[in-house]
Amino acid sequence: MSTVRVAATPSLRLTRRGRLVVFLGSLGITLTALFAWVPSVVATSEEGDPIPVRVVTVEPGDTLWDIASRANPGGNVGDTVHDIADLNALASTGDLQVGQQLSVPRY
Repeated sequence: MSTVRVAATPSLRLTRRGRLVVFLGSLGITLTALFAWVPSVVATSEEGDPIPVRVVTVEPGDTLWDIASRANPGGNVGDTVHDIADLNALASTGDLQVGQQLSVPRY
């Protein structure tokens, strides 16, 4: 009877320096891929087209929906609300105060 011994394959063991090299290499590859795929912003020397607006004063009982429906009759009121909120940097549509001045696009 013969006994066959199978040599165990040595496991991969990294030193502290080896783990650091693997970590930094992985981090470098990840950051390179991230910056390659992130859309970039390009500034030009050309001026943009200004949006024609009018100023509206918020009256008691007014909501942004009411102001948008008066500003764009027959248009999509939801889109108009979004346009007004973006133009005036409103965090939410309920942040209106009586007497507040709002810029409203001309449609």
